[in-house]
Amino acid sequence: MKIHLRHAASLLLALTLFAAAAAATWLAFSAAPAAAADAAQRWVCPPCAAPCDTLTFAAAGICPQCGMKLVLASAVPPPDPNQKKVAILVFNSCEILDFTGPYEMFGAAGADVYTVAATKDPITTAMGLTVVPKFTFATAPQPDVLVIPGGGVRAAAKDDATLAYIKSVTEHTKNTMSVCNGAFILANTGLLDGLSATTTYGNILRLRDGYPKIKVVEDQRYVDNGHLITTAGLSAGIDGALHVIDRLYGRGYAEQVALGEEVDWKPTPDFARAALADHQIPQVKIDDWGKWDVVRTEGDTRHWDLDITGHSELAATDLTSKIEDALTAAQWKRVGSGGKGVQSHSSDWRFTGTDGKAWKATFKIESTTSEHDFNAGIAVTRGS
Repeated sequence: MKIHLRHAASLLLALTLFAAAAAATWLAFSAAPAAAADAAQRWVCPPCAAPCDTLTFAAAGICPQCGMKLVLASAVPPPDPNQKKVAILVFNSCEILDFTGPYEMFGAAGADVYTVAATKDPITTAMGLTVVPKFTFATAPQPDVLVIPGGGVRAAAKDDATLAYIKSVTEHTKNTMSVCNGAFILANTGLLDGLSATTTYGNILRLRDGYPKIKVVEDQRYVDNGHLITTAGLSAGIDGALHVIDRLYGRGYAEQVALGEEVDWKPTPDFARAALADHQIPQVKIDDWGKWDVVRTEGDTRHWDLDITGHSELAATDLTSKIEDALTAAQWKRVGSGGKGVQSHSSDWRFTGTDGKAWKATFKIESTTSEHDFNAGIAVTRGS
């Protein structure tokens, strides 16, 4: 059979268009949700707590949203009716790690984790992250665990709707946990009265002074009162969440979660930021007298060394006098001096620390490359 070249080109074009249409139809069928497909042959994305969990597909392949390998729907177990629910309170200026750290831990433990706020309007966290709450106070399910983060808490701590929500759901939670200065929000509900609590290291004294009915501790990374738990700042919320997971599911399960999340978790943590001895060094406004850099700052709960270097337009004697006057104003008592040299000076001190114990200290300062460049240091040690 002879076919003219013109007819052959037309036939080839028709075959090409047919093949393209067939391919497009096949791709559309395989990638689109397969509502009409046989239920036994539906393919789904393994549950990964993403929106694609609700999609179904007509053939095996890769989820176009999360990249996971599709599995048969029949192989996915039904939702666990006993799955724990964890509500994460969010509000404008809340600290990112305070709520995302626990969110990650509880999510890795298999809990149903969701955010809740006064409204579903987007909130802006500290550092500018935008978060859209999943539920409002009125629509959120009753949680087994409620997490109250810190950050810019002043508005939330005074918001009647927020405090009412916390008190209402806490009547039925297994645990309610604050992170960092979220303790101030929880404290304003009155639920912490008569209990022990902690907060981020810089707010220990403020919590102690502002809420005399609460026993504020500074030597624990988290405080467990049985029902209510408070943690120190930021990453301490991860430790607190793992502690709650330990209580809900058992120690071994919590250890598995920690390993999976690559967290060096200690069920009895020995690090409490607020207990470190650097808090015994007064907040001297040395930046008012020059430009300074920290060379070394290290120690533990019983001693601390702080070394700085910098430049000041003040003469060495004037700079030394201003620093020592500030130490005296902080109720430090000078008990000895190494003498005032042309290039170096040192002095010994005694004081009562914020822990009520006796402390001793040494202050040193020396000129370096010029008469206006200095190295300085303060060392504090518990004991008389």
